[in-house]
Amino acid sequence: MRKKIIAGNWKMNKTFDEGMALVSELSNMVKDEYNGSAEVVIIPPFTHINAISRMVAEISNIQVGAQNCSNHASGAYTGEVSAAMIASCGAKYIIIGHSERRQYFNEHNDWLAKKVDAVLANNLTAIYCCGETLEEREANKHFEVLHAQVSEGLFHLTKEQFSNIVIAYEPVWAIGTGKTASTAQAQEVHAYIRNLVREKYGVDVANHLTIQYGGSVKADNAVELFSAPDIDGALVGGAALQSRSFVDIIKAMK
Repeated sequence: MRKKIIAGNWKMNKTFDEGMALVSELSNMVKDEYNGSAEVVIIPPFTHINAISRMVAEISNIQVGAQNCSNHASGAYTGEVSAAMIASCGAKYIIIGHSERRQYFNEHNDWLAKKVDAVLANNLTAIYCCGETLEEREANKHFEVLHAQVSEGLFHLTKEQFSNIVIAYEPVWAIGTGKTASTAQAQEVHAYIRNLVREKYGVDVANHLTIQYGGSVKADNAVELFSAPDIDGALVGGAALQSRSFVDIIKAMK
């Protein structure tokens, strides 16, 4: 049975005190209101990871992640944060290749493959993001783009390593725009990604792969999205910054 994961990416939002208040609200609401099987992952700025990890340590279905990491283990890389540092703060997940990292920081698939290696070397799980722009979708190049992103970023891994990969499909045209891929569009792409993995690693690996959808996920579209057979959760952006909206998305996953 595939793991269901609802992850909240805070991006560059929330001061330390604001973040602590949000996690306090969120963790209490999850304990009181959610009895489903999904794992909840809180992905705050680096500065908050250790404190949040301590806050949720006793809550079995809540984990913590980071939004990025260096591909280097250590050294003279001012401003960078290594996967080992993140692991030492209590995180279990790291997002790799978010569209904003690709767009604003020019992160390419070969660079991201090295970051994936760094994540796995520290016994963490990589949430590897992929997705097309509006121009690529309109030119009917989305499958070509996805094939390159997934194969170049991940297909150097062994079967055993791939068991610590989560893929998040995030159409760039739907991130923060209020637009959402239709359930049919999202399901088509998720099935395509799962088939790519099946062709590379076999049926068992593909069937156990968690594939999240990301792109303006809200409580009012989550139930329909989660009804699709190949959508195993969500990578949530703006709606994760409010406890009520995030918990309502979590509750949509049974």
